[in-house]
Amino acid sequence: MAVKIRLKRMGAKKRPFYRLVVADSRSPRDGRFIEEIGYYNPIVEPAELSVDKDKALAWLQKGAQPSEAARRLLSQAGVLELFHNVKAGKVTVASEGAEG
Repeated sequence: MAVKIRLKRMGAKKRPFYRLVVADSRSPRDGRFIEEIGYYNPIVEPAELSVDKDKALAWLQKGAQPSEAARRLLSQAGVLELFHNVKAGKVTVASEGAEG
């Protein structure tokens, strides 16, 4: 099963609110998902972003592929940098949890 990290659109017309979810790549955009790992609210100023770094890192290590928009948001949250450091062996997951 190909797993993607992508945005699920919520909110009213002209007032978007997005959830960052892990879903099977074959499921529809706003359909079934495996797990919610955060949210993004572009309406408020400044835009509000919340990501569960532990869950996102775990899914990336399992091979989940982020969409372009999700990749941008994960990069803003610092998850991709952490993932690359863990992958390169510079940081362990347990030591990162103690730092922040």
